[in-house]
Amino acid sequence: MKSALRLFSLIIILSTGHECLAQQPLPPRSIPLDMESIRWYDTYMKITYSRPHKNGRKIFGDLVPYGEVWQIGANESTEVMVTKDILVGGDTLAAGAYTMLAIPEASQWTMILNSEVGQWGSYKYNPEFDVMRLIATVKTTEETWEPLTIRFDKKSVSETTLTILWDNSSVSLPIAFLDH
Repeated sequence: MKSALRLFSLIIILSTGHECLAQQPLPPRSIPLDMESIRWYDTYMKITYSRPHKNGRKIFGDLVPYGEVWQIGANESTEVMVTKDILVGGDTLAAGAYTMLAIPEASQWTMILNSEVGQWGSYKYNPEFDVMRLIATVKTTEETWEPLTIRFDKKSVSETTLTILWDNSSVSLPIAFLDH
């Protein structure tokens, strides 16, 4: 009798308990995640960011306030990973992982590369971990960029430009790959 009761209990547990052990699928993100990458010989650079959309909103100076640190996107902070040292705006950036942030103004942005990765937004931004700050000039685009877009625009064999586009604004940073 005890064997039958144990068997019956085991059947009940196995037939009803599996739902609690299964992983539930993640809900779809309302703001998509995207990546942009470039390779030059053994140097690989990847940027991971969220792509919010304009959706009829005034972006710079309103949704993204002037003079405040912004994570360049939405949700998680934008992250940059590079496998070998590169030049960004003429300054050496060591291989590693970084958070890319900005302090937008109407005519220029202060671009920040910070060694604290895995941040949500820019709420816990700590300038003590800044490894690089650069000034980038804002250009007005003819085209309105509905989603925030980060891309690499190749200039030569060993040089590219990292360009951030959103609304009618464009900001670029020159990148040069070092000897291979």
